[in-house]
Amino acid sequence: MAYYQSRPVAGRHFLQIPGPSNVPDRVLRAIGNASMDHRGEDFGKLGTEILTSLPKIFKTVGPVLIFPSSGTGAWEAALANTLSPGDAVLMARTGQFAMLWEDMARRLGLQPVMMDTDWRHGADPNAIAAELEKDKAHKIKAVCVVHCETSTGCITRIQDVRAVMDAAKHPALLVVDAISSLAAMDYRHDNWRVDVTVSGSQKAMMLPPGLSFNAVSEKALAASKTARLPRAYFDWQAMLEINRTGYFPYTPAIGLLYGLNEAIKMLLEEGLDNVFARHDRFGEACRRAASVWGLENNCLDPREFSASVTTLRTPDGHSANNLRAVIAEKFNMSLGTGLGVINDKAFRIGHLGDLNDLTLVGTLGGVEMGMAVAGMPHKAGGVQAALEYLAGNARAAA
Repeated sequence: MAYYQSRPVAGRHFLQIPGPSNVPDRVLRAIGNASMDHRGEDFGKLGTEILTSLPKIFKTVGPVLIFPSSGTGAWEAALANTLSPGDAVLMARTGQFAMLWEDMARRLGLQPVMMDTDWRHGADPNAIAAELEKDKAHKIKAVCVVHCETSTGCITRIQDVRAVMDAAKHPALLVVDAISSLAAMDYRHDNWRVDVTVSGSQKAMMLPPGLSFNAVSEKALAASKTARLPRAYFDWQAMLEINRTGYFPYTPAIGLLYGLNEAIKMLLEEGLDNVFARHDRFGEACRRAASVWGLENNCLDPREFSASVTTLRTPDGHSANNLRAVIAEKFNMSLGTGLGVINDKAFRIGHLGDLNDLTLVGTLGGVEMGMAVAGMPHKAGGVQAALEYLAGNARAAA
């Protein structure tokens, strides 16, 4: 039974929200190791190993900084280390988390220049290009976009954003939230010339919440030397200085670092291309099931389908929250709630991190049974469609 589960239920709880995700036993065992002296020789070796291997997940040769915080902390670190009070930042309201990032920027004394969306697409590269073309004085100091908007199931095509920034010859920094895409989808910090990549531990990195990351470019490091937003806990320079020896400027989250080291090993052992293909497969299986059920994918552009989460809209007049409650009560499975403007209009299937085909089949089975119990209009057979796709994929791989 899950810890603090309100009633006894046989079997393992299916945690199919898009984060926190399920933590593999191998990582849990690593986290359970005894604490060590965070100033001792052995910790320096552990820290060095992590700081050397973690950039491979971001596909960068530059530094990746680790903070003991949620992904929100990494947002603040990215902004505070590169910008000054009153700086304009170009942002797109692609979903709930993009809006929270906008709110943070305002609180920090920045001036967000906002582009609205319908919450069914990623940020539009053409709209970004138009804003940059208008900015002849280069008042915009950063373009901040969410790679995978966890609330909507839509991604922003980062390579296209970089292309329009280059075409406009605009010097703004490119800052990307990859919290729910890192280690689930192909992400290339260096190749796409991202200046700061923000991410966190609790999604496809297969860890509990509590660690956040900034991958930083040379351009971002240069900007940090003149940026005037206040920072203390999230100061890059303090972190980078001591990271050279494998240590941290304050007491680190030792248990989570044990787990991070193990999670990185798992990802590299499977091979990142295999990890991405696995997540792609899960996303496609969910979409095939939804198509048979007659549920509408919230994301409208196939180029922007997420491999981490599928957000499905319920038929008009039928509560997504009620469906989620029925599934939780009857089948011991948690699905993601609709957030913001799609609250009670959509539910989210998380399919990222430590799961396999059978886990996904069980998840889709819970959704199909839940719709039947809740009286939600749908056509049966979605699970069968997913089974046929997954089995065919396995035959092809063999």
